[in-house]
Amino acid sequence: MTTSNLLLQQPAAVETESSIRSAALHAKRRRRFWLWTARLGFAVFIIGGWQLCTAMGWVDKFFYGQPSLIWDALVRLFTKGTEFGSIWDDIAVTLKEAVYGFLLGTASGIVLGLLLGQNRFLADVLGPYIKIVNSVPRIILGSIFLVAFGLGTFPKVLLAAVLVFFIVFFNAFQGVREVNPNLVANVRVLGASPLQVARHVTIPSALTWIIASLHTAFGFAIIGALVGEVLGSLRGVGLVISQAQGRLDPDTVFACMAIMAVITLAAEYLLTLLEKRVLSWRPPSQAESAGI
Repeated sequence: MTTSNLLLQQPAAVETESSIRSAALHAKRRRRFWLWTARLGFAVFIIGGWQLCTAMGWVDKFFYGQPSLIWDALVRLFTKGTEFGSIWDDIAVTLKEAVYGFLLGTASGIVLGLLLGQNRFLADVLGPYIKIVNSVPRIILGSIFLVAFGLGTFPKVLLAAVLVFFIVFFNAFQGVREVNPNLVANVRVLGASPLQVARHVTIPSALTWIIASLHTAFGFAIIGALVGEVLGSLRGVGLVISQAQGRLDPDTVFACMAIMAVITLAAEYLLTLLEKRVLSWRPPSQAESAGI
């Protein structure tokens, strides 16, 4: 093939590659458009059907609330506040308890999960006790924490941390157990210390499991904080829910649930950004490559 023929083929190849990229970008935008259309359509279907059923009397709004009344409750909470003060203060209290519990539970779960995952003898010794504590209903632990530490922030943080701990612990533990033993053996043969093995092999391999658990863990931290506040608290969204429940006011209960759902979705978005940054070295999975 002559040089002139190669020069003629290069623009055609560039044009073909450009058209492929353009088609892929167009397909991605089209998929995103239909994805958001389906999401909004589903929300309209659920909320509209709920409003219709309560307006027609097919569902009793006294027990199940009504979307329009829930919106009114949201407006009232953010404009007039609650009987305890500004709703922003209650949100701040609940969010502080959830974040502190999330951090405490995550840190302890990662440390213990990595430690027991690498030490089978220690895992066999402590395993039954961890299972016993995990089997205790969380609401009972919340009551114990309230009796022991009062109505302040600390018992809510502990309850949130317990819920987060077991999720992160079992993922970190399993992530360490899934590390290729041949890879660990080869690194040790090369003279790596246990600390170097953990830093360069074990932890990076288990990181995917750990990061994946954080998406669920923060939601459980919110649950722990709310349950602790419902059991007994001086401030917080859980206290607002408890008081609304006592007044048989489902609209305010659903309004508080909507507030916490928005906060949880925002945290989920931030955790997704963290996952992409921390696991940037990981090759994309088939689902991620397909844009699923």
